[in-house]
Amino acid sequence: MPIFNDTKVAFADKTDAQLRKAYWMFKMIEQPALTSFGTSVLNFTVHNNFPFVTGIVKNTLFEQFVGGETREESMKVVKQLFKRGVGSIFDYSIEGKEDEETFDAVCQEIKDIIKFSVGNPAIPFIVFKPTAFGRIDLYEAVGNGSELTSSQKEEWARVVKRFDEVCKLCHVHDKKVMVDAEETWMQDAADQLCEEMMEKYNQEKPIVWNTIQMYRTGRLEYMEQHLLRAREKNYFIGYKIVRGAYMEKERARAAEKGYADPIQPTKDASDKNYNSGIDFVMNHLDKVSAFFGTHNEISSELVMDKMKAKGLENNNPHIYFGQLYGMSDNITFYLSDKGYNAAKYLPYGPVKDVVPYLTRRARENTSVAGQTGRELGLIKKELDRRKK
Repeated sequence: MPIFNDTKVAFADKTDAQLRKAYWMFKMIEQPALTSFGTSVLNFTVHNNFPFVTGIVKNTLFEQFVGGETREESMKVVKQLFKRGVGSIFDYSIEGKEDEETFDAVCQEIKDIIKFSVGNPAIPFIVFKPTAFGRIDLYEAVGNGSELTSSQKEEWARVVKRFDEVCKLCHVHDKKVMVDAEETWMQDAADQLCEEMMEKYNQEKPIVWNTIQMYRTGRLEYMEQHLLRAREKNYFIGYKIVRGAYMEKERARAAEKGYADPIQPTKDASDKNYNSGIDFVMNHLDKVSAFFGTHNEISSELVMDKMKAKGLENNNPHIYFGQLYGMSDNITFYLSDKGYNAAKYLPYGPVKDVVPYLTRRARENTSVAGQTGRELGLIKKELDRRKK
């Protein structure tokens, strides 16, 4: 979209050297075979503490897509973004661990983020993944209505307690918290937990926000039914509206287990469903607030157009836009430049622990049609502009 092509605004904070490094990285990610091989090697070498690998990662992928190893280290990025009107959402990106000690440690980290962010408008949201607080198999069992053993019941009670402690602390300190969406087979339990937290803590405003993946079938219907429940129980809804990031995994599992594919049949169908989600939010702003997490220029402009049609101010408190740090700066900084509520997801964590996140993002970029090509084109355009 022409309005998102101002690379001078998009890359105002980047040096020529940083842009060239970013171009090189996206060029590597653009090759599916190379990405698949490289991410497998990277995970193996970092996990096995190969010398020099950590330093290489920190100076390449880490620098592009991660704020730092700690919150304090990441504050340099937070302050730089906020100077340009962009908020930061700390994303403690530890993935792939499923023990109670780690769940408790991550829960404590999220609570520390909340306390760390109190009074700081540069950090508008808190975020966590449901599987950071409990095993995915347990969510699946709960969502399916399976009979739980006594130990599973105790385990689930701990998951609920972690959710509640985080949401309660956000309520006390008036901080908004988003719960990320994950695989479809665990989402029913996560949705139910989010609704329980909303009923408890969203009586006056949307503190707890659930994530809705619009590449899924049935999500618009879920939102419509949820709105009826929220009106009946008199609480506010917060949604993060995204397309989704697990398509290949979802399709493969559905084929393997013989159930209906839960993903929209085509990219066009996903786009239409996302835009229907925009309509749903815009038609129910009395009860629903939304964070539109998207790297899609057309969807971003559609939200802007609908806000204008309704006579809403650009900084309307019910509407936020968000992109991942290190990507789609052309969207983020255009929005912030025009006074919209814009934010970046800012991952952080020790290099070794964040590598699974980084490699997952690399694979996602490779599979999203056109995304990497757009990044490369914008970077090249800005480097060419600077040569003139």
